[in-house]
Amino acid sequence: MADAVYRISNSAMRFVLRAFSRWNVEGLENLNQTGPLLVIVNHLSNVDPGLMGASLPRRLRFIAKKEIFRSLGGWYFRAYGAFPLDRDGKDTEGFRWAREVLKNGGALVVFPEGHRNPTTGMQQATPGAALLAMHTNATILPVAITGTERLGSAWRAFFPTGDINVKLGTPFKLPRIQGRIQRDQLQPLIDSMMEQVAALLPAGYRGVYKLDPSHNQSGNTLAISYQIES
Repeated sequence: MADAVYRISNSAMRFVLRAFSRWNVEGLENLNQTGPLLVIVNHLSNVDPGLMGASLPRRLRFIAKKEIFRSLGGWYFRAYGAFPLDRDGKDTEGFRWAREVLKNGGALVVFPEGHRNPTTGMQQATPGAALLAMHTNATILPVAITGTERLGSAWRAFFPTGDINVKLGTPFKLPRIQGRIQRDQLQPLIDSMMEQVAALLPAGYRGVYKLDPSHNQSGNTLAISYQIES
């Protein structure tokens, strides 16, 4: 049932994207078809999760704010592949679910900023995705979305107008950290991950990630190297 909901929803989304917008997906050759994949994306609109499902030809799972599951549509979001997350940073159940998705070889989409930012550009991400990447050694795929900032309301998924672009970057892995991962190590890691997303975006969308990729938000040099996936 869940896979049928996912397939039908994505087919419908592709139909309306082609009918009402100028939809473009770039870099699909960078999408790993198998193995654990953590997809990190900037967040502009409620339409973004459905856009990702329609754009990436792989079964995706999502982490979503728990508030949307309180409505009658909660069953639909679960069937589509989403899991409710408490955004206070203390949701161990949500973290365990996400970790299991990746450890079982699945593909998980995360919007690390936590909130939609349609007008201000990218905001500093919370470190959960970095911790998840470190725990699972999953390949990370940076993806940039432009054009959905005009589609604020969820109903606009039925009428997605204008130029809508999805750009996939080069997949990579974070470096291994010996011993216990400290919280103060995570923010530089997530910032470096999000800079890979920002590099795929026009300058006006980058927000706080306009800095040189060798620096974090405080201006301190990051001693981080990536293992690029080939």
